[in-house]
Amino acid sequence: MTETIAHTVPGLHQPAEINVDQWGICHIRAGNRRDAFFVQGFNAARDRLWQIDIWRKRGLGRMAADFGPGFLAQDRAARLFLYRGDMQAEWAAYGTPEAQDVTEAFVAGINAWITLTEANPALLSPEFAAMGTRPERWATPDVVRIRSHGLVRNVLSEATRARVLAAADLETDLARRSIEPPHTIVIPEGLDPACIPDDVLDVFRLATAAPDFTPERLEAPLADAWRWTRVSDQGDVTLQGSNNWAVAATHTDTGRPILASDPHRAHALPSLRSVVHLSAPGLDVIGAGEPALPGVSIGHNGHAAFSLTIFPMDQEDLYVYETEGDGVRHGGGVERMAVLRETIAVRGCADQEVTLKFTRHGPVVCETPGHAFAVRSVWSEPGASAYFAALAYIGAKSVDAFEAALSHWSTPSVNQVYADVSGRVAWFVAGKSPVRPNWDGLLPVPGDGRYEWRGFHPFTALPRTIDPATGFVATANEMNLPDGFPSEDIKLGFEWAERSRSTRIHQVLAGQNPHTSAQSMALQTDDTSIPAKRLTALLEGIVSPGAALLAAWNHRLERHAPAAALYEVWWSKHLKPALLDLLAPDPVARKLMVPGDVETLLAALEDGHPRIPDRAGLLATTLEAAYADCQDRLGPNQAAWQWGQLHHGAFPHPLARVADMPGVDRLPKGGSGSTVMAAVYRLSDFKVTHGASFRMVVDVGNWDESRFINAPGQSGDPRSPHYANLAPLWAEGSYVPMLYSVAAVDAATTLKIRLSP
Repeated sequence: MTETIAHTVPGLHQPAEINVDQWGICHIRAGNRRDAFFVQGFNAARDRLWQIDIWRKRGLGRMAADFGPGFLAQDRAARLFLYRGDMQAEWAAYGTPEAQDVTEAFVAGINAWITLTEANPALLSPEFAAMGTRPERWATPDVVRIRSHGLVRNVLSEATRARVLAAADLETDLARRSIEPPHTIVIPEGLDPACIPDDVLDVFRLATAAPDFTPERLEAPLADAWRWTRVSDQGDVTLQGSNNWAVAATHTDTGRPILASDPHRAHALPSLRSVVHLSAPGLDVIGAGEPALPGVSIGHNGHAAFSLTIFPMDQEDLYVYETEGDGVRHGGGVERMAVLRETIAVRGCADQEVTLKFTRHGPVVCETPGHAFAVRSVWSEPGASAYFAALAYIGAKSVDAFEAALSHWSTPSVNQVYADVSGRVAWFVAGKSPVRPNWDGLLPVPGDGRYEWRGFHPFTALPRTIDPATGFVATANEMNLPDGFPSEDIKLGFEWAERSRSTRIHQVLAGQNPHTSAQSMALQTDDTSIPAKRLTALLEGIVSPGAALLAAWNHRLERHAPAAALYEVWWSKHLKPALLDLLAPDPVARKLMVPGDVETLLAALEDGHPRIPDRAGLLATTLEAAYADCQDRLGPNQAAWQWGQLHHGAFPHPLARVADMPGVDRLPKGGSGSTVMAAVYRLSDFKVTHGASFRMVVDVGNWDESRFINAPGQSGDPRSPHYANLAPLWAEGSYVPMLYSVAAVDAATTLKIRLSP
């Protein structure tokens, strides 16, 4: 039975409806294109208002007004990274003439829902009452001026590498981060790595961190406001990647292409992404996007399907300046820093004035006696709002049209894969890549004028493959520059994800002809560990209960497998730390090695490294310790051990420590960060923190047979039946339909929301 709700909505031009299916997808039908995006904004606010209100307030630096002095420092940090350039140039940079109009409609829809909640506060999700706050109305530029939620790189790695060099050497740093393709790192002339302080990027980390709600922070007095400046555990941004692939029609069982996508991001409640279907004359697109943005970035339009993963392009640099008075030395002279003073409202206190400083390269994030440090990022360029440029391609119905739309893509830098009903598949790299004429971007550089960006590499110079002979394209954040690519001339980046996921994906796809949608779903949830295969091969000759258990193992990190539990405890808690102790003997450098580079560490064991004098002894000793560790954690009977007893997914509410809000408790989980079913865990308790909470497999041309999962659920309202209903299915590797046709959607609709102007 279908429930029906009706709203009169000022600002809507023609009647529209939202059909919510039994899995929580909102299928929006509007009488015109503008209204479709208006209703998307209205629906995002209806279903995710707490989430998007926090997204906006965090991004604009307006948290302290609601939550007090404990958020003042984060507000200041966020404001440093707002886009402050020309808005006409900003809108023009996205490659579609409707960028501003679409955003105005989307924001008007959000504000229309907020207006309804003012007349009827019961429409607000319960977080607002629990925290005593109200949503704020949006302005159109808010959507694109916020940059600090996007994924760019590698300024954190630059700073850490400099600090390692101050204590050790470049070879030691490889244990932290391997370099591909082969490249000799050169310390920039004029850089003293020892001048980089350990807190140089605290402000940057704070600006990009999700808000952390604790009693202590919410109760902080104004006198303690600047205690809340350091992020305790933001995680490793290199863990936020994805898998995707597209299999050509000639290599599938149906003669239709298959496209698969599973982005790996920090797990959150509500889910980071929301699946939505937008239908209007000239528009019929379904897929996943971030709920605070119009359109979708991963999905299909009834003719072509598209998906993205991170291509680890280097899009930012840390600049080091010598200071003189209020200025920085540049080009033989002294330039004054731009100084802005802004007022921040603070709950329970008088407004507070903060100072923001900028150099020609970007915001100043740290100052020490004699030095200032600024971050230069593509964020400051027009058109760099993360994922927003997807608006240019959601209507693309040919490879050429898709390629043309991608020429405007800026951030995040991505591998885009494409498949359409004509049977074609393609892979494109897209993103703004700075031209660094005289350095490689792997270390901070002096800000005196010797190290300047010279524009950006043209989109036509970036790698791509169209209709390959292999019959498929696939990416997993690995180093995938094609043979012969001039990486020393076009320095896109030298830091990539480990190859384990990519190796497994390519092995499987190359061996499946024809390939099926069911096989794509199985591959997305594949828990085979390539590092486990490599490491257990080194145990020959070692006799112990642990070695015997691993010798009989199939190298799958299944949630019920005893050997999987032993292997991961061995690798993460014992072998890897011991390797890092040997490869980074300096205690200062050793602290900087976490989490450690998988490729470097495995190669050090396999090839023999002069700092590992007794490989067999190291393996045997650490495995024995891991076996005893598992006995302590899981009991004396190894047959009863299960990886899922330790490794678990959970989606706590972000307000769980300060308010009575429901979340999703412990769910046994397989996999690891090295499996295609990416499930990166926190070392302290094995809780999964990053991975594929959203998965999608598209049957190109038979759209109703497409499948998805979005954990913990499609809704952000704890009162909704779709708040956490998908979490158990996600944990077991299951999927639900992603319906597209009118008939199929109507048959599955459980809630119809009718909207009238």
